[in-house]
Amino acid sequence: MIHGDFAQYKEDDATDPFHLENKKLLKVSLQYGPVMARTGAMVAYQGNAAFKNLGSGGLSKMLKKAITHEGVSAMEMTGDGQVFLANQGMDIQVMYLDNDAVFCNGASVLAYSASIEADIERVSSGGGGMRALAGSMAGGFWQVSLRGTGYVAVTSDGQPVVLDVASAQTVADADAVVLWSSGVSMQPRIDTGGLKSVLRGGTGEMIQLAFGGQGWVMVQPSEGVIQGTGQPQASGGGGLGGLLGG
Repeated sequence: MIHGDFAQYKEDDATDPFHLENKKLLKVSLQYGPVMARTGAMVAYQGNAAFKNLGSGGLSKMLKKAITHEGVSAMEMTGDGQVFLANQGMDIQVMYLDNDAVFCNGASVLAYSASIEADIERVSSGGGGMRALAGSMAGGFWQVSLRGTGYVAVTSDGQPVVLDVASAQTVADADAVVLWSSGVSMQPRIDTGGLKSVLRGGTGEMIQLAFGGQGWVMVQPSEGVIQGTGQPQASGGGGLGGLLGG
């Protein structure tokens, strides 16, 4: 029996495939089928659960990770028990895809149904300005795609905001973007000056992502600052200003 002082923290009785116990802790019920999760994200489990480290998801994706420095080191979870997942006390957002897709920051992926196909894709260069930008960074630009039908859980550094990109021009700092929906176009660009880039202590240039089309983009209230250091997180080679750091 749980002591009265801790009754407020008692596990919920919900047995949904993906259930938020609180905004920082996800409960996954494995009876609905295998689930892929970020390696090391398991903080507890009850009942029958088995874990298999899959690395970056196969030879082709491992090769992509070697080139892009992106990707998510994943483990497969099977059984009929319940697994509790978290990542560094980050907030967790859960969504259900119905034959749909989202594109995201690889570092934000926490877990997804095994029915979801995850991959790493090169971002189209678009016009001449984008080609010049791509040429300025080794390896080009990459994004993580999650496609199919099933659940997806991502993390954000604080409570995010979801912006409708069709309602107005939408531009975000690359390090603050969590994910965006299908139907949304994304194009990296460099801000070559302005007050913000100066205040951030940079070189006067910062990578931004410009969004258009129909759909939404999720932005976190953080720009990649590592807790306890006060310093911006280094960008991965080929990533969008750290957007796709694995």
